[in-house]
Amino acid sequence: MALSIREQLRYWGIAAAVFLLILWLLGDVILPFLVGGAIAYFLDPVADRLERWGMSRVLATITISVVAVLVAVLLVLAVIPTLVSELRALINTAPDLLTQLQTFLIDHFPEIRDETSTIRQTLGEIGEGIKSRGGELANSLLTSAMGVIGAVLFIVVVPVVAFYMLLDWDRMIARIDDMLPRDHAPVIRHLAHEIDLVLAGFVRGQMSVCMILGGFYAVALTVAGLQFGLVIGAIAGAIAFIPYVGTLVGGVLAIGLSLFQFWGDWLSIGIVVAIFVLGQFVEGNILTPKLVGGSVGLHPVWLLFALSAFGSLFGFVGMVVAVPVAAAIGVLMRFAAQKYESSLLYRGLGRRPPAGTDGDAG
Repeated sequence: MALSIREQLRYWGIAAAVFLLILWLLGDVILPFLVGGAIAYFLDPVADRLERWGMSRVLATITISVVAVLVAVLLVLAVIPTLVSELRALINTAPDLLTQLQTFLIDHFPEIRDETSTIRQTLGEIGEGIKSRGGELANSLLTSAMGVIGAVLFIVVVPVVAFYMLLDWDRMIARIDDMLPRDHAPVIRHLAHEIDLVLAGFVRGQMSVCMILGGFYAVALTVAGLQFGLVIGAIAGAIAFIPYVGTLVGGVLAIGLSLFQFWGDWLSIGIVVAIFVLGQFVEGNILTPKLVGGSVGLHPVWLLFALSAFGSLFGFVGMVVAVPVAAAIGVLMRFAAQKYESSLLYRGLGRRPPAGTDGDAG
């Protein structure tokens, strides 16, 4: 005898509640497993492509792992120390930059010389705040993510989990498919496929866009001679998943710093502006259409809400699962909306008048 809709909803509700409870209780313990699973999901298409080229799954996984280790070592040895150093230097230099800004404003707007001026007092307070808390902010930014769990455990567990999950990914998916309730398996497969499309389009595609843009901005600004170009490029790339925001924030930082550094050298300032104009053009016309595709149904506002909500409830672990959960909820809401629009609750019991008539009685 099949279960009623109410009983099925009760069981699925209990399962969702158990999942959230486990997420809340285990928290930091499951973080490396979630990150490892996310890495395996991200790299599974690469492994599938290598399999189509004739490699076995084991060889494909080993090849990907070796390349990933080499890239990680290169980042640790060449990029990350420089990025950390520039970030600290930027925060420590911020009070001096603010002082230069204050001098610039005073020279061009003499009324600010008045000690009682609101702008003068505000700039002074900001400078003192940055000076007193700059070091604390730098340490917080650099240690908060790794402080969630022991760095050694995290670094060791994540690659191992990612390796074995990538190796067994297809078998795990097949096993999950075998455990689906038979009456609802076609619908669940369809929804899972839709969720995968959203994640593939947004997570895989947008992460690629972010990395490419961040690398382009960092290299281009550094070559242009802008101080802290590596940090600004990293910031612009990290938030490039929000349309225009990454370019806007990075552009404001880069152009603002270039005005201080290159004041009077309009060619250098123009080069910095051109870098961000070119980056925006490449992102909008090449990268996003090719890597992300059309609308994937994950609106930036919805994404920010999910990150904020899950981050507040479950901490850093919540932020890790926010994107896939937001994608799943979005797909389910669209599915529910389609069901609603085909239901009697939406259409009602009345019949439309025949075609060619206005519905009047005479």
